[in-house]
Amino acid sequence: MSVKITGYKTHDIRFPTSLNGDGTDAMNTDCDYSSAYVTLYTSADLVGHGMTFTIGRGNDIVCAAIRELAKRLVGKDVEELFANMGKTWDYLNADSQLRWIGPEKGVIHIAFGAVGNALWDMYARSRKKPLWKLIVDMTPEELVQSTAFRYLSDVITKEEALVMLKAKATTKAEREAKVREIGYPAYITSAGWLGYSDEKVARLTKEAVQAGFNHFKMKYLPTGQQPRDLNAPELAGKNAGPTGSVLMMDANQVWDVPEAIDYVKSLAELKPWFIEEPTAPDDIIGHAAIRKALKPYGIGVATGEHAHNRMVFKQLLQAEAIDVCQIDSCRLAGVSEVLSVSLMAAKFGIPVCPHAGGVGLCEYTIHLSLIDYIVVSGSMERNVLEFANHLHEHFVHPCSISTKGRYNIPDHPDGGYSIEMHKSSIEQYEWPHGSYWVNEHPKLQAQALSQSE
Repeated sequence: MSVKITGYKTHDIRFPTSLNGDGTDAMNTDCDYSSAYVTLYTSADLVGHGMTFTIGRGNDIVCAAIRELAKRLVGKDVEELFANMGKTWDYLNADSQLRWIGPEKGVIHIAFGAVGNALWDMYARSRKKPLWKLIVDMTPEELVQSTAFRYLSDVITKEEALVMLKAKATTKAEREAKVREIGYPAYITSAGWLGYSDEKVARLTKEAVQAGFNHFKMKYLPTGQQPRDLNAPELAGKNAGPTGSVLMMDANQVWDVPEAIDYVKSLAELKPWFIEEPTAPDDIIGHAAIRKALKPYGIGVATGEHAHNRMVFKQLLQAEAIDVCQIDSCRLAGVSEVLSVSLMAAKFGIPVCPHAGGVGLCEYTIHLSLIDYIVVSGSMERNVLEFANHLHEHFVHPCSISTKGRYNIPDHPDGGYSIEMHKSSIEQYEWPHGSYWVNEHPKLQAQALSQSE
């Protein structure tokens, strides 16, 4: 008997990270990390979980959009959906009235990310594999069929993608074995939120070094530790400073183009690898100008956290505007669109280093980085995946970091896309009537509710 999708449920889950300054930056000074969360139900025991990330108010708006998109799946046979996930992606994107309020951007698109990811989670669970392994085990033909290709044929065609994937297929088992052995390289971002005191930043940076991290927002070399070899392969192309540690900087969109150039040039002696989001995320030509101006200093440009669809990435690559491609797992409309960006980045030789500073994003993105390494780009020499050490305890299958500062490989057969939350966490932090908001912070609840009116 066929299994069909019978319904869905959304949850507006908000964590009070603003109390500690977690997640704060130059643009976003008051962040309550939040999850617009959805569960898809079927006529069997099979379920799928997905979410998209916000920083507080507006999370309810995303949940409303998720419900409208999830309706399109009710009554559908799951195996028919799984058989061609690219076609399924097109179907979810084809409601003309919902599409009109995007199209392919904004609230409707990140809601699509939650629904699409929930369906991929269900697909992986149905096969008793973690999401990354489900896709790694696909044939090149199946993977191409699972990818969103609309509007991309001027840069990459399905036929070209198939050739690329076939070229990597014969050696993917070797890469899978290697990454299982050593883990996936990570960098720490939660040591340097803008709202932290200098003392806290210093303490967290020391702890990050002791935990094995070598890529972070600022450099630190503890007494007695020898500098790393600047010629080591893992530092190639990263403009590492004299300690062998790698500094990345993030402007979070606050500068105009000339201001970005002048400011970052003044910091050239620190030898940062890249400046992230130096200007408005939609300004492709501006990013290209910044990259050109900073190239003589060995400083790259990274962006993508707020790039709202694959076409923005296409243009960033066409314009030679970025050195690092920072996909976001749920600002893009789920796995199928992420695959298309990874394929384009591989064609242009640009490393993919996903954005992961937020609730659930680290859980998601380790899967995406593994897919990129094993079957798409075939490289993790210049790649490093963001890690923030917040809120992982709320997930049934949380990500984890080894003693060498690398992501461990998710491998639970029921883990899916690693985004299922504990029921107790949902009950505690669901907005506005979860036990935390009602009992522990009623004043904060009342203040937020008044701001929403």
